Amino acid sequence: MLLSVLVSALQFREEHGLYGAKRIAAALNDPDSGAHAVVNHKRVARIMKTMGIQGFTKKRRVRTTVADAGRGVFPDLVCRQFHAPAPNRVLVDDITYLPVSGGGNMYLATVIDCYSRRLVGFSIADHMRVDLVIDALDSAQRARGSLKGAIFHSDHGSVYTSKAFSSRCTMLGVTQSMAAVGTSADNALAESFNATLKREVLQNR
Repeated sequence: MLLSVLVSALQFREEHGLYGAKRIAAALNDPDSGAHAVVNHKRVARIMKTMGIQGFTKKRRVRTTVADAGRGVFPDLVCRQFHAPAPNRVLVDDITYLPVSGGGNMYLATVIDCYSRRLVGFSIADHMRVDLVIDALDSAQRARGSLKGAIFHSDHGSVYTSKAFSSRCTMLGVTQSMAAVGTSADNALAESFNATLKREVLQNR
């Protein structure tokens, strides 16, 4: 009975029902939690099923990276070092989809400053054309005043390898950097930001 109460409390405490069985088990087993419980995630899962509660389940991914073999690519200048000595030195960008009513999607491009790890630019549209990421870059430029000398790190999506986007980077004095193809860890900061945004802000809305 006590374990059921603890599971229920952890499931909804400040997390809006996002905790799953493995995360709850880890929290209960943490010596600093005060729960004084030793339990594996399978038992927690059974308790949750009995209580009719469940954590957040990821939905099928919508593809937001479309590579273009005919375009140029840029070397990885970040090498998974997602920190910077000052603002506007290293920016990371990613595109994610936002489900909307009626079964469609909107697309969000975000620009994160590795120094503060804060959102400094974004753009939302109903398409993934190059204008989406150019608008996000321009948004960051307006917020910061100047991006001259900054490294702009992204994946190999065709919008980033396009001539239009490369030209805008050159105009703003920004040097492009790209993660390895198919390696999400090479752009982990931007992808993590977007995943957290969708999970903790947009879930069930």
